[in-house]
Formats: sequence, C-alpha cells, structure tokens
Amino acid sequence: MADDGSTQSATVWPLPKFYFQVKWDGDVMSFQEVTGLDAEAQPIEYRAGDSKVFSVASMPGLVKYSTVTMKKGVFAKDNSFWKWFDEIKMNTITRKAVTISLLDEEGNPTMVWSLVNAWPKKITGTDLKSQGNDVAVESIELVHEGFTVANE
Repeated sequence: MADDGSTQSATVWPLPKFYFQVKWDGDVMSFQEVTGLDAEAQPIEYRAGDSKVFSVASMPGLVKYSTVTMKKGVFAKDNSFWKWFDEIKMNTITRKAVTISLLDEEGNPTMVWSLVNAWPKKITGTDLKSQGNDVAVESIELVHEGFTVANE
C-alpha cells in the first residue's frame, strides 16, 4: 500500500533550511542567507620525551568559532549595517545578541543558534551591473564569542 505521508513521524524527514528568522537585539531582520554556524575544537598535541609510544597524544583545546555571514537585500534608506560598522573605534563597538532560528511550517522555532557578543567584522555592499537582472544584495560578517544551540 502506498504511503501518503500523513502518518509519518516528525522525526523521519529532516527540516528544510529555507524558512528562518534572524533577531538582532530582539529586532527581527530579513535575510536571504546565513552561513558560518560552525565550531571547531583545536587539538593540542603532547608527547613526553620518555614516552615509549612514538606518537603524540591529542586532546581538545580552545574552541574556535567561524565568522557568521549574513546576506540581505538592499532597501532604500536602510543603513543599519553601515551605522553599526561606523561605531568601531579603538575597541569600542556595541556588541549585540544575534539569534538565528530555523522555523517549522507554522513559524515556530525548531532549532535556535544564539550568538554571544557579535560585532561586524566586514560589510560588503552590492555589486552593480548595468545589464544585470538581479536584486541588490549586501552582506555582513559577524565575529562573536561563541554560540549556543537549542532545539525547541
């Protein structure tokens, strides 16, 4: 008998990645793409000089987080990226809490990444092309001090 999908468990199919929400200090912003949500434990290698084993022992060291890149359409009179970037002066920048939520069909968060103390490292304005037929898109790269992941 054919399965119409109506009785399948919610854990059978992975979540689609195209329905998500980003909040900056509680304000919802629309983005086209978010990348860089990864963490890596840097290995520490050690070997004692009198060890009879001719290889090193590896242990986890500091955790390194990637820069998070977000892309969004350019809108008239929206300078929010540039205003935030202009605040950078001698280690004084407003650091923000940024929350990225993967949403289910009803718009409820199912997976949430919460960046800690994020600030803009780089902003890339849109490219311009006289014969192009694309939307103007700008991107911002955020440095942060780690993130938490929660499954709602």
